[in-house]
Amino acid sequence: MFKKIKHIMKSIIYKLFSANKVAELEGVHYGNNCKFMTKNFGSEPYLIHIGNNFATSSGVTFVTHDGSVHVLRNIFDDMKNIDLFDPIYIGNNVFIGINATILPGSKIGNNVIVGAGSVVKGVLKSDSVYAGVPVKYICSIAEYTKKNKQYFDYTKHMSSAEKKRFLHKKYGEAEYEVK
Repeated sequence: MFKKIKHIMKSIIYKLFSANKVAELEGVHYGNNCKFMTKNFGSEPYLIHIGNNFATSSGVTFVTHDGSVHVLRNIFDDMKNIDLFDPIYIGNNVFIGINATILPGSKIGNNVIVGAGSVVKGVLKSDSVYAGVPVKYICSIAEYTKKNKQYFDYTKHMSSAEKKRFLHKKYGEAEYEVK
């Protein structure tokens, strides 16, 4: 009964509070200027350590344990009570794209972009862009900047209405034919 009440209370809190507040309440360690768009910090959120200037898109999942030991518990008598945990460490100035999964033991350096849908395991070096399943090095931040600079729009300072006008002017409302 207590477990059910605790689960209900947790779901209410998740609905009422911002993702940053949920991260704080769950015990995620994070620095300044962090913006969470996910509330999925797994069952051991206190094993997640994040630096400054961090951002996620929605649907990002943090996993700090390996549930596959369930099989071992059922095979080996001396392993009936085992668990396998590993913290997650994320540096400064990191962005993680929509629906990415960060697995136990992952270490992400500084100035890193992780692409949408990626599955991260291991060490991601600083000043780099990664994407894929499993995640792979794509390019350096410098290469990414050079490759995409011509497409950048300086809209971050704009209100939603201003940005909408800007994008309608740039792209119009015409339907595009895919060839």
